[in-house]
Amino acid sequence: MSNQNRPPQGQPPKGMPAQGMTQGRPGPGFGPGGRRGGPGGMMGARLNKEKPKNTGKTLLRLVKVIGRSKYFLLALLLTMSAVTILDLFGPTLQGQAIDTIRLVDKKFVVDFESLKQILLKMILLFAFSAGFTYLQSILSAKISQDTVYAMRNDLFAKISRLSIAETDNRRHGDLMSRMTNDVENVSNAVSQSIASLFSSILTFFGALFFMLRCNVIVTLVAFVTVPLTLLVSAKLAKFMRRYFVEQQMLLGKLNGEVEEMVIGYKTVVAYGKEGESIERFNEISEGLRKTSIKSRVFGSIMGPCMNFLGNLQYVLVAAFGIFFMVKGGRMTPGDIQAMLQYSKKFNHPINQIANQYASIMTALAGAERIFEIMDTPNEIDEGTLDVEASQIQGNIEFEDIRFGYVPDEPVLKGLDLSVKKGQRIAIVGATGSGKTTIVNLLTRFYELDGGKIYVDNMNITEIPKKTLRDSIAIVLQDTVLFADTIRANIRYGNPDATEEEIKFAAKTAKADKFINRLPDGYDTVLTEGGSNLSQGQRQLLAIARAVIANPQILILDEATSNVDTRTEMHIQQAMLALMKNRTSLIIAHRLSTIRDADKIVVLKGGVIVEEGNHDELLAKNGEYAKLYQNQFAGIAT
Repeated sequence: MSNQNRPPQGQPPKGMPAQGMTQGRPGPGFGPGGRRGGPGGMMGARLNKEKPKNTGKTLLRLVKVIGRSKYFLLALLLTMSAVTILDLFGPTLQGQAIDTIRLVDKKFVVDFESLKQILLKMILLFAFSAGFTYLQSILSAKISQDTVYAMRNDLFAKISRLSIAETDNRRHGDLMSRMTNDVENVSNAVSQSIASLFSSILTFFGALFFMLRCNVIVTLVAFVTVPLTLLVSAKLAKFMRRYFVEQQMLLGKLNGEVEEMVIGYKTVVAYGKEGESIERFNEISEGLRKTSIKSRVFGSIMGPCMNFLGNLQYVLVAAFGIFFMVKGGRMTPGDIQAMLQYSKKFNHPINQIANQYASIMTALAGAERIFEIMDTPNEIDEGTLDVEASQIQGNIEFEDIRFGYVPDEPVLKGLDLSVKKGQRIAIVGATGSGKTTIVNLLTRFYELDGGKIYVDNMNITEIPKKTLRDSIAIVLQDTVLFADTIRANIRYGNPDATEEEIKFAAKTAKADKFINRLPDGYDTVLTEGGSNLSQGQRQLLAIARAVIANPQILILDEATSNVDTRTEMHIQQAMLALMKNRTSLIIAHRLSTIRDADKIVVLKGGVIVEEGNHDELLAKNGEYAKLYQNQFAGIAT
C-alpha cells in the first residue's frame, strides 16, 4: 500500500470499520453492491487539486467509449452525411432559382418552367433533410444515453473494486460528483456536439468543393481568414481550459461539503457549528461562483470572435464576387448568393466548435475526472489458494505485525497474538492504541508494513480476499443500514437466507419484538441510514445481520456501546450464543462487556503489554487494572 495515501497516525481513517462499516460479512468493494457489507461514514481526507491532463488522450478515450454503440454510431454518421449533403445542395439550387430571373431589354424576365422544377427540387430536398434530421436526433439521443449508461456502470463497478485505502482518501461527495455531474456533462456534450462536429467537418469540405466549382479566386479570398481563426481559437482555448477543470474540481468539493453537513448534521447542531459550516460552504460556493463566471465569460469570448472573423470573410467574398460579376461577367447574382452561403458554411465548423466550446471543455474536464478514477489501480488480491470460506476453522496468528497509517509513525510495533479456534479474545486499550487497526489488517482493508497474519496456518495474503471476508462477520459501533425493508437489511448478511432463517436471526439478536411492533413488521422500509429507528434498534438489526451470515470468525467492535443497560444484557446473551464455537475478537471500551472473555489483551503503544483473563489481570494491578478502575471511577479513557 502506498504510504502517502494513508490517513493521520493513531486512528483509522473516517469511513473505516471503527466508524461505519456495514455489519455482516465484508465483501470486495464494501458498498451496497457488495455481497456482505462495507464501510460508510464521512470522508476526512481533503480533495487534491485537479491537474490538467492530456486533452487529446481524454478525447480519444471518450471516442472509444462512444464507439461501443458502433452500429448506432455508424447509422448516425450516415444520417448526418445525408443531412449535410442535402444541406450543401441548398445554396446551389437557391442560386439557380435566382438566375431564372433575367434582365432583358431593361425588363425582368422569369423562366417559370425552370423555376417550378427548381422549387420542386428544393421542396423535396428540404423534406428529406427534415426527415433525416429527425432520425439524427433520435440516434444522437440513443448514443448519448448509451454512453452515459456505459460510463456510469463502469465507474460504479470501478469504485466498488477500489481499495479501502483509496476510497478513504477521497471525499464521498467528490466521488458522487464524478458519478452524477461529470457523467451528465459528458452526456450533454455527446448529445449536442457529436453530430455538430462530424457535420461541421463534412460541411467544411463540402462547402469548399462547391466554392471551388463556382470560383477559385473567391474561394482563396475566403481562405484568408482561416489562419487567423485557427490562431485566435487556439490561444483562447489554451487560456480558458484551466477554468473549466477548476470548475469541476470545486463542484466536487462543494458536493463533499454538503454531504458532510447532511450526514453530520446532529453533531454540527450539537456543537453550535452551524455558522462555521455555512461560512465554509459559502467560501467554496463563492469560489465556484467566481470560477463559473470566468469559465462562462471567457468561454463566451470565442463565439463573438469567431462571428466577427466569419462576418469579415462574408464581406470579402461579397466584395470580390461583385467585382467579378461587374468586371468580367464571370459570376452571376445567383453565384454570388451561393458563394455567400457557402462561405458561411465554410466558416461554420470553427464557429460551431467555438460556440460549444464551454460545454465541450466542461465535458472533457469531467471525462478526465472520470478516467482518473478508472485508471486508479484496483484492490490487490493475489490470493491463489483453493479454499472455501466454510473450510476455515478460525485459528489466527499475528506475527511481528508492524503498521502505520502514515510513514514513520507506526500504530502497531511488532505485535504478536495467537487466537485459537473458538476462543473469545477481548482487545482493550486507550484510543489510538491500535485496536481497530488489528481488524483492518485481519480483513485486509489495509496491507501490512511488516510481519505476517495466518488463518489456519495459511498466510492471509494467499487466501482470496472474498473467501477471507466471507468467513468474517463484523458488528460495529456505527451501524450502516440501507433504505430498504428490514427483511432486506437482515438478509444482506446472507442473500440466500430463507424467511425462517431471517426470523431466527432476528430472535437471536433480540430484534424480533420491536420488529413485530412496527406497522409493516419485516416489510417496514427504513429511511437512509435507518434514521427512523433508534440507535439501539439499528444495532440489533446489525447483530441479526451478523447472525444470519453464520461466520467462522466474529468481530465485535464496540457492538453494545449505543444501547442501554437493559438492552445490553439481551445483546450479551445473544452474543454468547453467536460466539459459541466461533473465534471471536471483541473490541470494547466498556470493560463490563468483556469479563467473560477467554483472554483479554491490553494494547499500549502499539504492542501487547498484558494478557490474561479478567481476574488474572486485575490481580496483576497493571494497565488493565488501571483502565478498569478509571472507568468505574467515572474517569474518561
